[in-house]
Amino acid sequence: MRTAVLILLGLAVLAAALWWFWLRPRPPAPEAVAAAYADPLPAPDSALSVYHLGHSLVGRDMPAMLAQLAGQGHRYDSQLGWGTSLKQHWQGGDAINGLEEENAHDRFRPAKQAISSGEYDAVVLTEMVELRDAIRYHDSARYLARWADLARQAGPDVQVYLYETWHHLDDPDGWLSRLDADLPALWEDKLLLPDLAAVPDRPMRVIPAGQVMAAFARAVEARGGVGGIAGPEDLFSRRDDGTQDTIHLNALGHYLVALTHYAVLYRTSPVGLPYELRRADGSPAPAPSAEAAALMQQVVWDVVTNYPKTGVAR
Repeated sequence: MRTAVLILLGLAVLAAALWWFWLRPRPPAPEAVAAAYADPLPAPDSALSVYHLGHSLVGRDMPAMLAQLAGQGHRYDSQLGWGTSLKQHWQGGDAINGLEEENAHDRFRPAKQAISSGEYDAVVLTEMVELRDAIRYHDSARYLARWADLARQAGPDVQVYLYETWHHLDDPDGWLSRLDADLPALWEDKLLLPDLAAVPDRPMRVIPAGQVMAAFARAVEARGGVGGIAGPEDLFSRRDDGTQDTIHLNALGHYLVALTHYAVLYRTSPVGLPYELRRADGSPAPAPSAEAAALMQQVVWDVVTNYPKTGVAR
């Protein structure tokens, strides 16, 4: 009896090994990736309807600023949570921390209902921070694919975007180092490319906010400061006691990220756009100086046009 059990266990292990080496999903070949992103998307000829799914790194103010940049006709809705993963959004209900608090506004629409409606031109998805933990414990690739497939099934023209965010300013591996390393190693290899392997004919595009923040920080450093901005910490909030919030943006940071969304979604240069905007509640948002705003706009356009996965033409 014991011998038979051992044989069965050995066969099970062998079967699992065979699946792992021969049947598991394979990442797309580099030439397939290049081909998928070789042709940029055309710029839309009218205002967009956009759905945002995520957490506080989406927030309320950034989509409101995006709508002001886009102008009349831009429409958006969202579902947010407190540090919520794509898996938790899929599970819904009590799995979403802060569901009632974060969505107590007139732009909330339940995610599955919204995304499956086919009423949006663009669906913007993002994953929780820490991204390493999301991948390890929250099955990020699987749930990104679920949300993306829900959007694609809703209509042939719906475009899905992966919103690349950032991590804490005081990350022990270094804030800029993580931004440089995480894009290829995590956002692409662990999230974007598995989806491309499964759906090669409708590639997801990327909104590279983390890359824009890194490029802007380096540009500011090279100039010794610009318009009152001395470094990346000036894009982040302060807590009530005055200490640095290491993950949540202030109005200047929201503006930079809104510019990035605009450039990718509308595939149009943000250079020359207004920089005195309002928050989601209608109050005036602290504005960057003209000099800082001009640098932000140019950096955004440089980054998105030099990264083919945005879908924006050079």
